[in-house]
Amino acid sequence: MQDASWPELPYPAWRDAATTLQLWTQIVGKIRLSLSPWVNHGWQVPLYVTARGLGTSPIPVGHEILELEFDFTSHLLRVRTSNGEERELPLQPQSVADFYSRLLTILRDIGIDVTINETPNEVADPIPFSEDRVHASYDRDAAHRFWRVLLQVDRVFKLFRSGFVGKTSPVHFFWGSFDLAVTRFSGRAAPLHPGGVPGLPDDVTREAYSHEVSSAGFWPGSDAFPQPAFYSYAYPEPPGFRDAVVAPGASFDTTLGEFVLPYDTVRQAKDPDALLLDFLVTTYNAAADAGRWDRSNLECTLGAPAKVRPV
Repeated sequence: MQDASWPELPYPAWRDAATTLQLWTQIVGKIRLSLSPWVNHGWQVPLYVTARGLGTSPIPVGHEILELEFDFTSHLLRVRTSNGEERELPLQPQSVADFYSRLLTILRDIGIDVTINETPNEVADPIPFSEDRVHASYDRDAAHRFWRVLLQVDRVFKLFRSGFVGKTSPVHFFWGSFDLAVTRFSGRAAPLHPGGVPGLPDDVTREAYSHEVSSAGFWPGSDAFPQPAFYSYAYPEPPGFRDAVVAPGASFDTTLGEFVLPYDTVRQAKDPDALLLDFLVTTYNAAADAGRWDRSNLECTLGAPAKVRPV
């Protein structure tokens, strides 16, 4: 029987709402970006899966902190500060321009004046947030299911992350590409990235890919790839990487330059967790072996609750 923990998430059914939600998350993410010190690989900008949705984690504002959280159960954007201020912005059908204006008004009302770059990143035909009255859809059920998917993915990604003692990213949600990702590093510097990623400044891309990586993630779909899927890639891509045998149901997409495993294949599997973990492990193995990583000094057994990792 199909595991009900992994709900359906057909992209075409919530395309307009997904596009609008991506732009709303970009506004919140850019607020975090504008107020936070830069961290290697842009790790100061993502959102994180929470018990209610997606949140920023603490953002420094003077001697206090600010937190913003998309609550996909009560369908609110929650705004909280360490000095006791709390505000809510309903998540409902509204234009990007209205969402942007209302959120900045809330922040000004609690004494936070922030300016962000209004141009969306990594989306086709970007419209400045304050002018965007095209995207105005919200689907409560789809947003809730999307979050429920992220819960499962976050859980398995964190287990996978525990099997590495080298440098590894948090499991985090990038609002530009609208995906949940985790990245392992070989420890070696990478060749300068050529840039040219649509909607992303070259200096940001080059800083993000300054070191060799094996990266995996989940995205809910897009017009170019209209289905939810898991992906895994290596930068720089070592010779032989794309020819590796990986988890069943996955294949290398030459257009994307990544291994892809459809979400529905995982959702319908007898053991979704096991299939997803197999995909993460085998695609990482492909990158590490082809790239001649020092695996014996980078890897460890998967972590277990309350059990100290042996050294």
